[in-house]
Amino acid sequence: MFAGSSIPPLHLTMLNLMRATHTRIPRLRFFSQSSAAAALVEETPSVAQDNTQVRLTYLEDFPKPDPKYAETILAVPRAASGSNISSKERKAGRVPSIVFEQEDGQHGGNKRLISVKTNQIRKLVNHLGRSFFLSRLFDLEVRPELASDEVIEKIRVLPRLLHLHAGTDAPLNVTFIRAPSHALLKVDVPLVYRGEDVSPGLRKGSYLNVIKRTVKFLCPADIIPPYIDVDLSELDVGQKFLAKDLKVHPALKLIRPEDEPICKIMGGRVSDQQKKSK
Repeated sequence: MFAGSSIPPLHLTMLNLMRATHTRIPRLRFFSQSSAAAALVEETPSVAQDNTQVRLTYLEDFPKPDPKYAETILAVPRAASGSNISSKERKAGRVPSIVFEQEDGQHGGNKRLISVKTNQIRKLVNHLGRSFFLSRLFDLEVRPELASDEVIEKIRVLPRLLHLHAGTDAPLNVTFIRAPSHALLKVDVPLVYRGEDVSPGLRKGSYLNVIKRTVKFLCPADIIPPYIDVDLSELDVGQKFLAKDLKVHPALKLIRPEDEPICKIMGGRVSDQQKKSK
């Protein structure tokens, strides 16, 4: 049929159309949800065209972590959890702890049980203060034994939760979250109030009503601020300092409402006014 006779025009047209369609069928790649998310991350402005991630750094005019407290936290693996095991760990001079993988900036998975040195955590918390300890990155080394030189794993972590004894302030539990450079972490950043001595309102005899001691930001892991300055030098009586007035790295994202008050210069106390009237 094909050698001796010609193909009818209609059949030939359909055959050519099928061949053309077949050659133009695109090859599709199927992604899982996590792979799709990773693909979206690669298209964000924080990644250069050559697929190398741009690493953020602290800016000159903003607070940086004090290198004096750049200490490596030592840890050992812990096989199981429970109140009895935790009690034995504390008696042995260790704090039962957990390391999570970060997922949504605050919660995580891939839990790893460890124990850290009680004296080391107590020293860091005493030197830094509780809220400052919870806003600082640390290197963490997991070793077979605390005295061993062998390192099973070395990671960078952010302390997420710290439970202290009510009477002695001894550390009872610590929760860490892994903090690789690409991570975005929700951090309660401590506030440091400055300029009280030159504040017009405070110099008139008013007092400072502190509403917030920390403010939550979504922070790239490489530039988590150790604290944020609150400048009171221009606040007069009745004026408020709002969350949007905080000066931070432009890569940080405020999680709370921008108009949330941080502090306010209040009028003179009743007792002070009574003293002046006498």
